[in-house]
Amino acid sequence: MSSRLLRYVDWTAPVPAVEREVLQALPQRPEDLPPVLFVPGLGHGAWAFAEHWLAHTASRGFAAYSVSPRPEGSLRAYVHDVVQVAASLPRQAVLVGHGAGALLVSHALTRYPARAAVLAAPVPPGWASLGAALRANPFGTLPALFGAAPRLSRRQLFGADLVEAEAEAYRERIVRAPARVYRQVLFAKPAAEPVGAPPTLVVGSPDDRVVPRAALDREAVRFGGAPLLFPGMGHDLMLDTNWQEPIDAILDWLGKVLSA
Repeated sequence: MSSRLLRYVDWTAPVPAVEREVLQALPQRPEDLPPVLFVPGLGHGAWAFAEHWLAHTASRGFAAYSVSPRPEGSLRAYVHDVVQVAASLPRQAVLVGHGAGALLVSHALTRYPARAAVLAAPVPPGWASLGAALRANPFGTLPALFGAAPRLSRRQLFGADLVEAEAEAYRERIVRAPARVYRQVLFAKPAAEPVGAPPTLVVGSPDDRVVPRAALDREAVRFGGAPLLFPGMGHDLMLDTNWQEPIDAILDWLGKVLSA
């Protein structure tokens, strides 16, 4: 059995069991399509996808789910939860990770044979995204240099068109993940090759002030393509004013790769 699927540390120090928050939206007329599991980044929860993307995905015929990170955990525990939730779904799932959730999905793919994967505004491991974040929000980003939780600004998260009251309401729902998780992301190594080589799409915005355009290009090249870009949007694609554009593009792409 592959060491990717069965790791020594999982036997010697298993991840503690928790009750996971999983939200869902199911299509009115189920179609012969794989379920889609959305994975949020740090500070966000399943609610971030329940605002728009879950129902819209279900309206396109896909059963849609989103999982919240456990309140007290680690990068390894978060990846474990993604794998476990995906494995619990009735069919081989599509994994969609946003921000640091894309890093979780990248590592989950080394253990779970996904039908396909989407990395949305993927925060690269290590120091690659710190430069752009420091330029856009120096005081909010500086804590990350010392392994603490950064404080993302409105300009980093959303485009200029999002109504201010709505933007602030979303920001108030963002919580701080444990500081050790930010340190683990900062020093994380790139994930190994995915099991089964699932088709993988990278989406993002050239105006993202958290993930630089060059990082989107590098991540897309890993999977033999180019990123799908949505100018004018901020980091939180699923909450921004034009949230429908990226999710429709993702689902259109899924329709093509699933029928290939």
